[in-house]
Amino acid sequence: MALNRSRTSSCVSVLLAVSLFGAPLSRTFAKDQPQWGQAWSRNMISSEKGLPDSFDPTSGKNIKWVAKLGTQTFATPVIAGGRVYIGTNNEEPRDPRHRADSGVLMCFDEKSGKFLWQLVVPKREEDRYTDWPKTGLSSPVTVEGDRVYLVSNRAEVMCLDARGMANGNDGPFKDEAAHMTPRDTNNVASSVLPAGFEPKKSRADSSTTDSQPGPADADILWIFDLTAGAGIWSHDGAHSSILIDGDFLYLNTGTGVDNTHKVIRTPDAPSLVVLDKRTGRYLARDDERMAPDIFHCTWSPPSMARVNGRNLIFFAGGNGIVYAFEALKPNALRSVPGALPVSLKKVWQFDFDPTAPKKEVHKYNTNRREGPSNFYGMPVFDRDRIYIAGGGDVFWGKNEAWLKCIDATKSGDVTTNGLIWSYPLEKHVLATPAILGDLVFLADNGRTMHCVDAKTGWPCWTHEIQGEVWASPLVADGKVYLGARNGDFWVFAASREKKVLGKITLGAPVNATATAANGTLYVATMTQLFAIGKSK
Repeated sequence: MALNRSRTSSCVSVLLAVSLFGAPLSRTFAKDQPQWGQAWSRNMISSEKGLPDSFDPTSGKNIKWVAKLGTQTFATPVIAGGRVYIGTNNEEPRDPRHRADSGVLMCFDEKSGKFLWQLVVPKREEDRYTDWPKTGLSSPVTVEGDRVYLVSNRAEVMCLDARGMANGNDGPFKDEAAHMTPRDTNNVASSVLPAGFEPKKSRADSSTTDSQPGPADADILWIFDLTAGAGIWSHDGAHSSILIDGDFLYLNTGTGVDNTHKVIRTPDAPSLVVLDKRTGRYLARDDERMAPDIFHCTWSPPSMARVNGRNLIFFAGGNGIVYAFEALKPNALRSVPGALPVSLKKVWQFDFDPTAPKKEVHKYNTNRREGPSNFYGMPVFDRDRIYIAGGGDVFWGKNEAWLKCIDATKSGDVTTNGLIWSYPLEKHVLATPAILGDLVFLADNGRTMHCVDAKTGWPCWTHEIQGEVWASPLVADGKVYLGARNGDFWVFAASREKKVLGKITLGAPVNATATAANGTLYVATMTQLFAIGKSK
């Protein structure tokens, strides 16, 4: 039965003492944090211990090191193989050869914070709405061994060498120098420019065009262009967090509206694609034709779990519907006749907001009272359930939003029989929930932190915070870490009873989710990356 409970200041006691859906998945995690959220579930939890509940950037208390970033940072830091990776912009250039507005991936030494190398990706030229100025590179990377996978601000899926150019230029891609150079917008064909767009003049001094990459530059191994290769239309800034399963890369494409916010230029574009991690070859896509009904963009990366004896991919589309697809089986495509990509097989779908309009959705732009729903955060799997937050678009949509729990074991249209409970939020929500045992932690743009019972959807507690929240909460070491856009960083006890452990003023907005790895907490503001650990 679906539950829809109003919030209360204290938790209603729960009668059920035994899980409805069996034993939880294994909680054994690596010490590194090689992607955003736990693989495959995407749960925002960590097994790290000994993390502080306070730190002070002014005095240096519990601060191991601080690294300077650009001026706008939205990507979550990822830690793997002794390196820390984070996307930012190029308004504080590390290299005088690169002065143009660009997305930048920075790589630092995990122990010392020393800058090791960077990937520089110049902005797209066609239209600022495909790659918004100054926002930089917002996708967190996914690391496996010595390979770094990410989606650039130009909507390119990239595979990088974790060591950068320090060990030479490995292939097959060899043209890093040209790729780091801003394109001449005066030569962009008028046929590809959106209506009303006037190309800006190229800056002759923006970057050195004949400079060869050095040891502080990224080594690109291969690139797949989602625009040219999959036919998508980026909006605002490409954002994804790649999920790896064997030789397969699963990712949301970031396709969305054009600069009018009312037109879908590529109605046949996929929303979910699968690539070969070894080569970047385009293997599979969804065949749900979501694009015409996307209200804004395809923001949400996929998650994955094993349910009823098969691996499922969970995906929240820009059309307000949550899907489960069968994951590709190893070697399944070797014997498939015909051309790639193949279509992913749908197992179930769940309409997150069934009373919302489904057609001509862009008529509701800027309507804060009614309209369609979409997603920014990821679906999280835990014990045969999917937890996901969504609702009206933060920029263009209605103010309603919810946290919902879905039964992941069903099939077909599960809008009615798959809903376990629904919990109303204060306002728009961009975060991914964190589930610890029988508790769900989530913050919304109504400036409220929520703790909800994971079994029933009953509220345990809420806490008013002063800033809007774009980041997701991180649960680690019995604590909940959360940054807000007003520059406050909150620490709560990860418990059924509300307890505020601390509030730190960082002096700059926090858009990125905190990360814990190898005994260290990593917190990124718009301009700095802090490595935080208990002082000895």
